[in-house]
Amino acid sequence: MQQKIIIGIDLAGVPKNPTGWATWKNKEISACHLYTDKEIIETTLNHQPSLVAIDAPLNMPKRSLLRETDREMHRKGYPVIPPLFRTMKKLTTRAIKIAKKIKKEGVNVLEVHPASTRKALEIPSKDWRRIQAVFLQMGLKGDLEKRSLTSHEIDAVTAALTGYLYLQGKTELIGNAKEGYIAVPVKRNWRKLQL
Repeated sequence: MQQKIIIGIDLAGVPKNPTGWATWKNKEISACHLYTDKEIIETTLNHQPSLVAIDAPLNMPKRSLLRETDREMHRKGYPVIPPLFRTMKKLTTRAIKIAKKIKKEGVNVLEVHPASTRKALEIPSKDWRRIQAVFLQMGLKGDLEKRSLTSHEIDAVTAALTGYLYLQGKTELIGNAKEGYIAVPVKRNWRKLQL
């Protein structure tokens, strides 16, 4: 059976800042930084992924500053920053453009929020070293065993993990078809996950 390749992207708002990028294949993780849209799209498509999980809003709100998706996330205790928030507008526009080009090639794209994934799985939220240690305890391999990953790479790995859980039917989709969904793992302690 061919192993599914999942890609996690922690997208930066502008190309000069590093975008965290990670591949997941059979729990083998490879992570790096990418910069331009072209680089992100081409590197992603070259890996022929089954799914791409992006940490960025993939839809604009129909009315007001917030999508219903964002309101629902807040109600469930997952504070996301609204897509039209001043610092988020560039990121949202960039994410929509990149997602459209990836989808055009027949690849599924999923909106995720790594901080919410970690909250749902009771993983530390910002202690990057501890998060990496948790990933190793979960049985993930590859770059995680070789070096300390940056915060952007850790977020990209978290995005890929969310994508993996989504394909396993272990996430809930928060939001609606009109303004988009965010995939968040069903709440459980990460130690109980069967990867």
